[in-house]
Amino acid sequence: MSKAVFFDRDGTINVEVGYLSNFDQFEWIDGAIDAIKFCNRNGYLAIVVTNQSGVARGYYTEADVVKLHNRINEELAKHGAHIDDFFYCPHHPNGAVERYAVDCQCRKPKPQLILDACRKYSIDKSQSIMIGDAQRDVDAANNAGVRGVLFDGINLLNTLKSALDRNDYNLD
Repeated sequence: MSKAVFFDRDGTINVEVGYLSNFDQFEWIDGAIDAIKFCNRNGYLAIVVTNQSGVARGYYTEADVVKLHNRINEELAKHGAHIDDFFYCPHHPNGAVERYAVDCQCRKPKPQLILDACRKYSIDKSQSIMIGDAQRDVDAANNAGVRGVLFDGINLLNTLKSALDRNDYNLD
């Protein structure tokens, strides 16, 4: 079985700007690139799990989300790092775009995105963590049977290492 670090996106790997829709608005959080590289080098899948209600609100499309995620990986490649996969929820119950205006099972704090990733990659939940900047991220992780860690916004690599050290994970 695989082990993984699940990351929230906005406010965790990049600075929160409100409905991020293109890479021109993107700014890395301190330690984010190194945290992802750490996962890559230590046998952890690096997986982003993110609510993207801007799709439901009509601010941008799913194609825009995918394009942004591809660009994030292009930038990470310049540093010898990568995100293994991106899972996102485009829904919001009060969305302006009818087909996305639903109360779904994938919007955090519901666990569906994490559960989907665990099934796809045969992830051992007991050897995995989720780091996010909001309680809904921690709740989604806990609801999926993964330990959730609240990011303090200072340095993602330090938060990751501290979280892994606390549970005696294999840091190779």
